[in-house]
Amino acid sequence: MSLSMSQASLPVFTHALNNLSAVLAKGKGHVDAKKLDEANFINYRLFPDMLPFATQVRIACDMVKGAGARLAGIDPPKFEDNEKTFDELIARVEKTLDFISTLAASQIDGSEACEIILSSPRGSMKFTGQNYLFQFVLPNLYFHSATTYNILRHNGVEIGKMDFLGKIQ
Repeated sequence: MSLSMSQASLPVFTHALNNLSAVLAKGKGHVDAKKLDEANFINYRLFPDMLPFATQVRIACDMVKGAGARLAGIDPPKFEDNEKTFDELIARVEKTLDFISTLAASQIDGSEACEIILSSPRGSMKFTGQNYLFQFVLPNLYFHSATTYNILRHNGVEIGKMDFLGKIQ
């Protein structure tokens, strides 16, 4: 059985972001119930040289919207990086889910060999569509989602592995 690029990306993106949204909602519930300062979570880092919580969520969303767009051959939508609350981070996840829901399988399928070039402060990165998805996007999506989860868990939010994994379908 072969797996198309749309099957390997769109449902995986949707599942991961829905789980991320649910974990964020539990974080918000924890902060509200304990009457904690939300800014302490939004700006929290597991280690001084790591990016803060809000940036972890933003990058997870950016990986998905960027990949969906690039594999479809369109420009990724631009989102402002200004979220300061759990509600705003959840809204960013929802906005990302809304965007990828507009992408048709026919736009993504056949993108295995397309050339994708990303610019970064460390230089240019060149991929085929398949390598971009499997070796860059999915690992980054899971890394930043897991880091978001770990920050919440480290700070006392009652979440577990099944919250991260979500409902297995």
